Amino acid sequence: MEKIEQINYIKASAAVVYQALTTQAGLAKVWTQDLVVKPEIGFVNEFGFGDEPVTKMKIVELVQDQKVVWECIASDPEWIGTGISFDIIRREKATAVILKHYDWRELTEFYQYCSYNWAMFLFSLKLHCEEDKGTPFQERQF
Repeated sequence: MEKIEQINYIKASAAVVYQALTTQAGLAKVWTQDLVVKPEIGFVNEFGFGDEPVTKMKIVELVQDQKVVWECIASDPEWIGTGISFDIIRREKATAVILKHYDWRELTEFYQYCSYNWAMFLFSLKLHCEEDKGTPFQERQF
């Protein structure tokens, strides 16, 4: 099994980062404006990306200001059955966010493309938490 793993450091509190990763308002500024999100274990978040099928992420774990875990139940076939976790760790000068997208069945070109896009997701999260200006899908120019 393959795993994407990225880290970024955000000059904001763990609470601000957690809120950005768990609320409709936060994820609309970070990932996509076409979404239905509720910070509740068992809830299925829905994320739309233009003409692509809706991505559905079941929330499997929430630890206030520390961890968020999703299980992909609908999306591109390579994503279905994979998990995405966000570990939020307060450091001395910033909050570290470790993103893991795990249980990929194989390393493919799409896997490599997603690795790039997860890095852009973390950059958008950083912009949102530090400057209140993320780069959701609808506003991206890269």
